[in-house]
Amino acid sequence: MSRTQAVTSTILAVATAVGTAANVRAAGFDAGLRAELERVAQRSIFFGHQSVGNNVLDGVKQLATMAGVPVRIAETKTASAVGPATLGHAWVGENRYPLRKLQDFEQAFGQQPAGVEIALVKFCYTDITSETDPKALFAQYRATVESLRRKNPGMTFVHVTAPLTHVQGGPKAFVKRLLGRAPYGTIENARREEYNALLRQAYQGRDPIFDLARVESTASDGTVVTAEWNGSVAPALLLAYTDDGHHLNAAGRLRAARELISVLAAVPARAKVAGRSSR
Repeated sequence: MSRTQAVTSTILAVATAVGTAANVRAAGFDAGLRAELERVAQRSIFFGHQSVGNNVLDGVKQLATMAGVPVRIAETKTASAVGPATLGHAWVGENRYPLRKLQDFEQAFGQQPAGVEIALVKFCYTDITSETDPKALFAQYRATVESLRRKNPGMTFVHVTAPLTHVQGGPKAFVKRLLGRAPYGTIENARREEYNALLRQAYQGRDPIFDLARVESTASDGTVVTAEWNGSVAPALLLAYTDDGHHLNAAGRLRAARELISVLAAVPARAKVAGRSSR
């Protein structure tokens, strides 16, 4: 873990425990985070998502407030409606139907260059189940991205790994395993990890990746939470980051938001994107 990450982890722990911006500022806010938020605040970004994405955006809002950096976050229906210095976002598709999300996301861009600098779309944990074919889904995702690249030259795509769920534990899970049945979350997370591995392999070193699954499964000390089923091991959502086993709680929102801010801030600024000047 880098020094900046270590400082940030400490601050996030303080923020979660104390819950007020004043106390965080009194403790001394991470200057690196503030600088990254200032860069993000100057970008035009379009983010398609559902509920877990909203959790992450709530974390971004909280960190921006704590740092005293105004980040304009606005809900919109189309990418072209995103103004300069705005993180625009839209609720796309319907949970459990990932292809509809891709269709909605692509339609939000229209047929002409949308003018945004950065775009990203996130699946939900419900979109990838034990019955999902990860290869087929990723192929469709990749085709959607390439179609949008052709229509929006100069725009940077940030790829997002699919979020995870907590794996069922306790007596019920124990009995299921004795009966040869998979506890909830084991097979589902394995399918999500298959999809995420394809995404990492395709885009690592080529495009930015917001590895939400890695953040969700990694504790502050670097320990990765995993679950095993029939010899297959897959990461799982850390219980400390969720209250319902699926969505992100206060601690989870801040950690995921911190990572997204770093990824967005690291995207190189463009001199010009589809007729719109970068700031």
